[in-house]
Amino acid sequence: MNNPTELNTSRRDFIKVTGKIATVSALAGVVLPHVHAAGNDLIQVALVGCGGRGTGAASNALSTKSGPIKLVAMADVFSERLKGSHDALKREHGAKVEVPDDKKFVGFDSYKKAMDCLKPGDVVIFATPVGFRWVHFAYAIEKKLNVFMEKPITTDGPTTRKMFKLAEESEKAGLKVGVGLMVRHCRARQALHERIQQGEIGDLILMRAYRMAGPMVGFAPPNPGAISDLMYQIQKFHSFLWASGGTFSDFYIHQIDECSWMKNAWPKQAQAVGGRHFRGDAIDQNFDSYQVEYTYGDGSKLMMYGRNVAGCNDEFASYAHGAKGSAIISTSGHAPGKCRIFKGQSQDAKDVTWKYPQPESDPYQNEWDDLVDAIRNNKPFNEAKRGAEASLVTSMGRMAAHTGQVITWDAILNHEHEFAPTIDKLTMASAPPVAMGPDGKYPVPAPGMKHLREY
Repeated sequence: MNNPTELNTSRRDFIKVTGKIATVSALAGVVLPHVHAAGNDLIQVALVGCGGRGTGAASNALSTKSGPIKLVAMADVFSERLKGSHDALKREHGAKVEVPDDKKFVGFDSYKKAMDCLKPGDVVIFATPVGFRWVHFAYAIEKKLNVFMEKPITTDGPTTRKMFKLAEESEKAGLKVGVGLMVRHCRARQALHERIQQGEIGDLILMRAYRMAGPMVGFAPPNPGAISDLMYQIQKFHSFLWASGGTFSDFYIHQIDECSWMKNAWPKQAQAVGGRHFRGDAIDQNFDSYQVEYTYGDGSKLMMYGRNVAGCNDEFASYAHGAKGSAIISTSGHAPGKCRIFKGQSQDAKDVTWKYPQPESDPYQNEWDDLVDAIRNNKPFNEAKRGAEASLVTSMGRMAAHTGQVITWDAILNHEHEFAPTIDKLTMASAPPVAMGPDGKYPVPAPGMKHLREY
């Protein structure tokens, strides 16, 4: 969970906190059912999933300034991970962390125990592997809890259909739901989005997104045997499609989402190539290079490039090309965006016509400021449906690469294959959702060989 590469560019940098950020709501003024008192009432938080992402999200929650907030319960399947998270948060936030031993829960049912410590209108953070997301979200809705859940939130068609239904239920209940696509809360990208919608670079024709670096956490060696295979797959969740959607879903979703946001549309189909290269003894299910061509309804394209191979050119950026100019959506990671607009396509510095002022506020903190503001002031705030859509589109690209077929939105949404259909029944003694073969390896994608495909 604590990969050095990811620590440099994402929420895992949870100790760094920016100052007070102005909050916004595009839907201010709409009246929804109220499930939490406003003003100075204490908001209690429970953390479910205590790895780097969960710890970072909890730190951002405790750094909001709009009123009293405390972390009061924690849950994980690994006791040592829970302890490490608690100790780090306690050092950073002191009295805002009030989690006695009897509110630290370990096991597959620990999510229920942590949420049972909250009252309606409090907040639960879901930062477990994505396979568990729909299970935990359903219980949060039953308990009338506001939710922050890390992305992605689905990995296949059946779980996306489940999440769409749960999203509708949460909206009807008036719950506030944040999804960890924090780029949508980046003030620079919000400004860029507005300018693109106003036609500043003309109709978008092409977008390009790159996430290319050396080997990442998705490469896992064989289980050394200290823990069960199930627990090993959860510990190395990036390596297994049932737990994360693989590195494709877990990492590339951000740029697929931000580009589609600039387009104000979701792509309708994807075709792709990908492959595995220098694996050594790695037993994971990922490709280490991907190229996906997404096509939108008007025929415009998003080209997504992903690679995790040592010694190659690295790039972490997104670009938009319109009929009248071009723009940088992301420069060198998720934050800061350093968004710019150019009068031509070459994106030379001399051709800049607009750039967002620096320094920027932290989008990881912005999303929490916006969520808690919505809770305290009863503003509409529910990102569950959009998070499921972004997750589905990402899975569509992954499925195209892993099968070698052109995959449409309808095809992935209505596909019947579910990676872990009994995930809500797992116990410490359960067999893992994916079994190792007699060769000591797990099934890997085999484009064109449908009887072997693990999309």
